[in-house]
Amino acid sequence: MESMSERSGGRPQRVVVVGAGMVGLSTAWYLQEHGVDVTVVDSDGVAAGSSWGNAGWLTPSIATPLPEPAVLRYGVRALLSPASPVYVPPTADPRLIGFLLRFARNSTASRWQKAMKALIPLNRDALAAFDRMEVQSSEKSSPAEPFIAAYRTAADREVLLEEFAQIRAAGQSVNFEVLDGATARAQEPALSPEVDAAIAIHDERFVNPSAYVDALAAQVLARGGRIEAGVDVDSVSDTGDGVRVAGQRYDAAVVATGARLNKLLAPFGLRRTVQAGRGYSFTVKVDHLPRGPVYFPTQRVACTPVGDRLRIAGMMEFRAVDAPLDPRRIEVLKNAAGELLTGAHLDTREDEWVGARPCTADGLPLIGRTRSSRVFAAGGHGMWGITLGPVTGRLLAEQIVTGRTPDALRAVDPLR
Repeated sequence: MESMSERSGGRPQRVVVVGAGMVGLSTAWYLQEHGVDVTVVDSDGVAAGSSWGNAGWLTPSIATPLPEPAVLRYGVRALLSPASPVYVPPTADPRLIGFLLRFARNSTASRWQKAMKALIPLNRDALAAFDRMEVQSSEKSSPAEPFIAAYRTAADREVLLEEFAQIRAAGQSVNFEVLDGATARAQEPALSPEVDAAIAIHDERFVNPSAYVDALAAQVLARGGRIEAGVDVDSVSDTGDGVRVAGQRYDAAVVATGARLNKLLAPFGLRRTVQAGRGYSFTVKVDHLPRGPVYFPTQRVACTPVGDRLRIAGMMEFRAVDAPLDPRRIEVLKNAAGELLTGAHLDTREDEWVGARPCTADGLPLIGRTRSSRVFAAGGHGMWGITLGPVTGRLLAEQIVTGRTPDALRAVDPLR
């Protein structure tokens, strides 16, 4: 396929990024590193989508494909229950049914291993990409020490230990240590006496995601970029000598619209469904604010310090991106956290939120050039958009400017 540089005789000078979340703004920042004039447009504003209320983990050593054998063990009855950590509301939507069937086919050990190997090059460079962006930022990531995954029983813990073994077998390192309940509670007093086994995961970080993305947007503006909110992009057009977006001409366009990626990119050859895997969160006061993230893997609940409060996030709900918040899911999240946290004021919640994680059936993001040499995809990261946003931006900016595909992007080609 001919690159844009080869067709136009030069590198792009003006690029529009559609989507002002972590992935879109990271791409804008790295394009600016190459001297590109960047405009970011969004229908709502900065961090208005899934970048706002998520757990804010920067955990590349445990960033894994979402389709995994453990998902299949839930069984159909569990998946149809609103009380399940993974919930599929009964539906006749053929698009969602097709996605779920493909997701199930990818939830095997062999396909998980293949997808894991594809993620390793992105995971390996993820934190370095953050370091480069943070040099002049007012908001920086914090070391996740301690980062504790907690369980009721040692038997429950075996699931994550087996996953770590599989991650290592795929070629990625994970630095962790096994803890008993007493040691875990001594390290993290917010854990309840119900916790009898744990794992401490090292070398990770966390952020307040909305504050971090706001600071990233401020950097893009300070470096001469433009960010325009309230811009509804209905289509992207390749005009032969550029692209047209929201009535304006640019040399190239990056579409980073999360779970809405298909709408704009289907005309450019994107056939893989990006499905909303919705997550919920809220914040609460706690008597002992954890110093780092706390994870309850069995319940799929992630807890992160955000200022003087604790954000409690989790659940996976395959439902339409614009469906309203389901209060039953907040209640499930509250009950799950209440069983394993102590001193959390769960009845005085604030910031109740639902966000649409952009999930793919094979668990891999969609990053790179489409059928048009001027239109690029950046999305489908599932639960790892915060972790992988900056490295996505760095690699995609390189591809846009040079016309060459970095090796790390070959397995996540949006046309695969």
